[in-house]
Amino acid sequence: MLSVLTVNLGAAARPRAEAMLGWLAARPEQVLLLTETSAGPGTAYLLERFREAGHAVIKTPDEGERGAAIVSCVKVLEESSAKLSNVTVPGRVAACLLDCEPRVFAVAVYVPSRDRSQSKTTRKQQFITSFQTALASLPQEAAANVLVGGDYNVISRDHEPRHRGFLPFEYGLLETLESTGYVDTYTRLHPDEQAHSWIGRTGDGYRYDYFHAGPALADRVTDCRYLHETRDSKLTDHAALTVTLDVVPNLLPTTDPATSGALF
Repeated sequence: MLSVLTVNLGAAARPRAEAMLGWLAARPEQVLLLTETSAGPGTAYLLERFREAGHAVIKTPDEGERGAAIVSCVKVLEESSAKLSNVTVPGRVAACLLDCEPRVFAVAVYVPSRDRSQSKTTRKQQFITSFQTALASLPQEAAANVLVGGDYNVISRDHEPRHRGFLPFEYGLLETLESTGYVDTYTRLHPDEQAHSWIGRTGDGYRYDYFHAGPALADRVTDCRYLHETRDSKLTDHAALTVTLDVVPNLLPTTDPATSGALF
């Protein structure tokens, strides 16, 4: 079985990154899709500790942007971020081909947030459009076996509670994924549940974090759940999301990143 976890790091500074490392190191998932990474010392510390412990780390240069990364103790056959390099903010996407049977094309994505300003609205819309185009341009085998995960910063049109202010292009991200054959893994297993992964200041919940599986992987999804302990313990303001697939991974010989390697 292959288990994958996605969590928003919230651009963690070094002390919170150390706490997050301890939590991640204790988790059973073999692959981590990390979002809202940053150019600061917290993200650098976290990723370097995983590298020192023998994990493969995929981090697209972010040029000071908040971004995305993949940490894997499954052998990586190919660092594939270049296949999605035409997105408008390349540092917000990381991708790789995992050595599994069948192979899994993993994609971590951190969609930009926005406020009411036209500039940030345009930036988010352009990113979503370019990301959809990049996915549509993937080779057939990669697209069929893709696992996309991360913080999409959108909700569905029928989300409960309803939230005013979301625009058609934001609803369109989820709708386009569905219409092109990608399966929302949580909804596939829990069709009658409205999950929330982020709670606003008013106490209203939003579902921002997702996994979507390509057509060849959809029937291999055996488990998917939100882990609210990351919010409850203030490691981040997002719940983590974990998914399990009935595929066989080829694991690397790794050690515990929380206890191995030199501190810096």
